[in-house]
Amino acid sequence: MKSWLPILLLSAMPALADEVGKVGVDWVGNDILIEAIPDPEVQGVTCHLAYFDRSVIDRLRQGNWFEDPSNSAIECSQTGPIVIGDIARGPGGEDVFRESRSLFFKSLRVKRIYDEKNHVLIYLAHANEVTEGSAKMSISTVYVPQ
Repeated sequence: MKSWLPILLLSAMPALADEVGKVGVDWVGNDILIEAIPDPEVQGVTCHLAYFDRSVIDRLRQGNWFEDPSNSAIECSQTGPIVIGDIARGPGGEDVFRESRSLFFKSLRVKRIYDEKNHVLIYLAHANEVTEGSAKMSISTVYVPQ
């Protein structure tokens, strides 16, 4: 294996999340998890992502072991001086974070899109599914000072 390959693979990976909150929502153990996600390519921006985490009891009751709901909410803030690194500049943006929500076919993603004209970073939380797209999404923006 080439010596630069592990570095390339690590640099292509999305950011790692740090669980900062966990709120129980019912007696069967379902929770809302809140994770802090620092943008790996934009220093000074941290996003907080909240999503539903199903319990084992709920999985048994629903009969669906391998899938979590797509619902999520996101809020991003400037947490230090903003320094933009090597980011995608096109309208499709790039993934900052992704986490599996089913065994194979669904993931929860946070995508960054840079609106250079208005000096705004846009963070979109959405589900990504192979067969049936989901309209469930949440958006947050961070102004980039000049």
